[in-house]
Amino acid sequence: MLTEQEIRKFLDEDNASLLKQAAKQGQDYYEGKHDILEFRMFYYNADGKLVEDTHRSNAKIPHPFFTELVDQATQFIMSSEGGLINSQDTGLQSELDIYFNKNMKFKSELAETITGMQGKGFDYMYAYKGKDDRLAFENADCLGVVEVEGRFAEDGKDQRIYKYVDRVDKEGKTQWKILVIDDENTHYYRQTDNGEIELDEDVELNPQPHAVYEKDGELYKKPLNFLPFFRLDHNKKRISLLPAVKALIDDYDIMSSSLTNNLIDFDTPLHVVKGFKGDNLDELQTNLKTKKIVGTAPDGGVEVHTVNVPYEARVAKLELDEKNIYRFGMGLNMAGLKDTTATTNIAIKAAYSLLELRCNKIKGQLELFLQQIVEVVLAEINEKLGKDYQLKNVEFNIKPEVMSNSTENAQKDLTEAQRKQTEINYLLAVAAYFDNETLMKKLCEILDIDYEEIKNKLPDPTEAQGSIDSAIETIGGGVVE
Repeated sequence: MLTEQEIRKFLDEDNASLLKQAAKQGQDYYEGKHDILEFRMFYYNADGKLVEDTHRSNAKIPHPFFTELVDQATQFIMSSEGGLINSQDTGLQSELDIYFNKNMKFKSELAETITGMQGKGFDYMYAYKGKDDRLAFENADCLGVVEVEGRFAEDGKDQRIYKYVDRVDKEGKTQWKILVIDDENTHYYRQTDNGEIELDEDVELNPQPHAVYEKDGELYKKPLNFLPFFRLDHNKKRISLLPAVKALIDDYDIMSSSLTNNLIDFDTPLHVVKGFKGDNLDELQTNLKTKKIVGTAPDGGVEVHTVNVPYEARVAKLELDEKNIYRFGMGLNMAGLKDTTATTNIAIKAAYSLLELRCNKIKGQLELFLQQIVEVVLAEINEKLGKDYQLKNVEFNIKPEVMSNSTENAQKDLTEAQRKQTEINYLLAVAAYFDNETLMKKLCEILDIDYEEIKNKLPDPTEAQGSIDSAIETIGGGVVE
């Protein structure tokens, strides 16, 4: 069991690690908290001192490209048709559906974990016993999880420290919950802001086994006998998607914000007044804004000057940055698919190519992650049902669906149906020259039917021949001359 001092030490060291600093930056960019928000402008004054310019416009506009890139991959992976986790065994399939395929909470938490993994480099799912006495899973933010190896603990057990916000009280103080978990028990602690870590006195049984429930008036305590945290990595180094596109996104933010600043600062034309006849310049400024009239001397005049903003160059730079963000971020640029009704499936496939490539890399990590979860679920199913299901009985179906042109698909299906109909017509026209078995095999080939599965259900040869002759008469001699 870790002491309060050891818990604080591990939390502080983890918080200062380069891995967690990079994860925090990824989370900030996913939430639209870009570096542009800290952008400041300076100039040298008459005394040669560098001072901040608080008079010029300083628009700070973050553009959440990173959010879009991450969400694209998450939704693309989750778009797989059918269940993510399947089995040929119908009994096992019904159990897997309860845990995974028909469990909307699991799907939601898995999507949250995939999102966090891309944005922060890695993320966790936490296992617990649900009300139905089944294992359930929820996302655990990696920023609050600390992995403690057994060699650093007195009892020699691997442990996980999980710190999360419980609530913010009326005084504005953050109340934290801290869980220290091993393969048998959970220790509960609490902390106010960054104060002392102390045992949570609100928890009656502390520490307590992972599963505690009451049945028939008796209190049952049961450990899970495994660490209930499963980590999903973006790659081996746990580096997020952000480093590949951060510089480009920052450049886009600066270019766009600078263009906005130029338009704001140079929106008002400059008035050059010759021979001004009046008391002061304030009167001149007021007259220009309100009366639109100004008086001058006989030899005076007013010239209006405007400043041309380098708009075209900035727009070209913004378009180049946007193109490169989707290119190096390996995302889907919807600007290339403005009119999907006129876009062929080949063009759509090409537009999806980079996103598919990135998701294929994620797919490998995701399958390894799901294998760990499925293994503990299979152990629970085997214990309850007295079975011996193995991981080899399970299939992972991660096959994202690419958007397609529905008109082109319909035309393709129609052409295929017409081809099959033509082949059947020709086959029936020459049916008299074939025996029934050969004829049925050919028909099954055309209709994509397994002959071995239906041959025992076919009528006897006499009835089959009569049915074929009837079909030929129906078709008539006009089909094939």
